[in-house]
Amino acid sequence: MTKVSTVASTPIYNRVPRVTPEFWLIKLMAVTMGETAADYLSVQMGLGLTATSLLMGAVLIAALVWQFRQKRYIPAPYWLAVVLISIVGTLITDNLVDNFHVPLQVTTAVFAVALAVTFTLWFRSEKTLSIHSIYTTQREAFYWLAILFTFALGTAAGDLVAEQFALGYLATGILFGMIIVSLTIGYFVLGLDGILAFWLVYILTRPLGASFGDLLSQPTQYGGVGLGTIMTSAVFLAVIVAVVVFLSLRHKGEELVTTTT
Repeated sequence: MTKVSTVASTPIYNRVPRVTPEFWLIKLMAVTMGETAADYLSVQMGLGLTATSLLMGAVLIAALVWQFRQKRYIPAPYWLAVVLISIVGTLITDNLVDNFHVPLQVTTAVFAVALAVTFTLWFRSEKTLSIHSIYTTQREAFYWLAILFTFALGTAAGDLVAEQFALGYLATGILFGMIIVSLTIGYFVLGLDGILAFWLVYILTRPLGASFGDLLSQPTQYGGVGLGTIMTSAVFLAVIVAVVVFLSLRHKGEELVTTTT
């Protein structure tokens, strides 16, 4: 275990995971499932957007209570919260567009501003936006609020490009994938700031995953593969569970100690 800093011999633990290939794999699976699961619950099960939003909002609150009770990163509660916040973020955007008829251009702009305000308040309060030092309740609250807005923003931006700009699911996924690749090259080769690169990629993986989720689940007449929301959600949920179980078995807390800055 690499101990960077302690206070009065008490280790300080980060409450969120390190950024690893497994992190991005689960995140991508979660955002894809968030898109298909929201469609399944509201459409196929006939719950409707309002009832689905209330139900999943309540489940998310319970999951976040479980997560906030942890004073260090534990895979199961953390990734459960990510999956649920992905679903709720999708539902928020869908409600604004479908129930309140807010244009996608407006929802994209609103969530971009909301995320910018969150980052501004977070930085003014904590002097950092780093995910490597989420060790207080206030920092974690800012973190999860930012995560929620990234999902809502990513949903709106992805739908805007795929539907309003009529690029289709596959082309939209490729477009956002290329942007993510360019940011990755910028970070590893050109010295792009790590915090900026992380949050930009975090936002963009949402429309990337949603585009491929729609591509797999939507009927062929709408440009999809036709697997359906049940099959698509089940496949990605199985991958998420398998990886989280693997991480839980391997997890020994060696990455939990962090700095106080």
